Amino acid sequence: MTNKYPRLRTHTRKGKAGQVWTWWTYDQRPHGPEISLGSDYTKAIQQWDLLHNKKPLTLGRIQEAINRWREEVLPTYDNPETRKSYGKQLANVEGWCGAMAWHEVTLPMMRQYLDKRSAKTQGNRELSVLSIVWGKARLWGMTELPWPAAGVKDWKNPEQARVVEYSDAIYAAIYEHADRVLRDCMDLATTTGMRLGDTITCRMPQDGQLRFRASKTGKWAYFAVADSPVLSDLIERREKSDCVMVLTTSTGRQVSMGMLRSRYDKARREAAAAYPKLADQIKAMYLRDTRKRAADLADDMDAASALLQHSSKALTAAHYRTKATKLKAVR
Repeated sequence: MTNKYPRLRTHTRKGKAGQVWTWWTYDQRPHGPEISLGSDYTKAIQQWDLLHNKKPLTLGRIQEAINRWREEVLPTYDNPETRKSYGKQLANVEGWCGAMAWHEVTLPMMRQYLDKRSAKTQGNRELSVLSIVWGKARLWGMTELPWPAAGVKDWKNPEQARVVEYSDAIYAAIYEHADRVLRDCMDLATTTGMRLGDTITCRMPQDGQLRFRASKTGKWAYFAVADSPVLSDLIERREKSDCVMVLTTSTGRQVSMGMLRSRYDKARREAAAAYPKLADQIKAMYLRDTRKRAADLADDMDAASALLQHSSKALTAAHYRTKATKLKAVR
């Protein structure tokens, strides 16, 4: 049987009264757990054929919901970085559970997946995307089962917020070695608190107002250019270009994320070499940390949370604002 049907496994259990139970599984090891094919041999062989020969999976397999979600839902996310990261995370998790039936995914199995996953935080993200697919599958009528971890606290891998301070010295060191394009990006991001993706798509102001829509939340906001010396200087210089975007190259070309990333890596590398005492701190800073610096430059936590368009000050405090709070001694 095993030669004719590779990876098909037979399991037998005997009861105290002489009863015998037999069922079959498909062995995915070492790439995944065994998949139950049931106790009906004929149906088990049919399921084996679908799995082993990678034929289109029947209704009831998680892969069907993943395929539909990838085709119908994933493209609706406006942020390209979100689509890219969700796609990668989904590709990782479907190799583990795509061939399973809904009832085969249990909380202990998900916990086992997280334990074996070398990238612990990414494992959390992958199962978070799976939970989104699961919720949609319930709406589509593909399963009636609730998400296995519903109502369970602390079942994922523990995570610690990345705490770094984008100090004046570190910022100045990197800014010193940045070219004009990168400096404009750093100025725009630290002045407005925009995400990097929003700095790239931000258009030149009209009627003195710099308007933008946050790609992640869809919220609209604007800044009065005249209220900011940094924005005023940037926009005045940029008005000489024909490009409608705030960030542009010297030739009028729109800036891409790849351009910014390569420029930042170069500036950070040169800054670390120029300031060896700050090298470790400089190397630890990412370009997206300009958003953290904007939060620290705000007057207080309320102002920082409003600037970053957060719905909760707790989010700002936990992940963005690192500036110490000044307290008043009582005696």
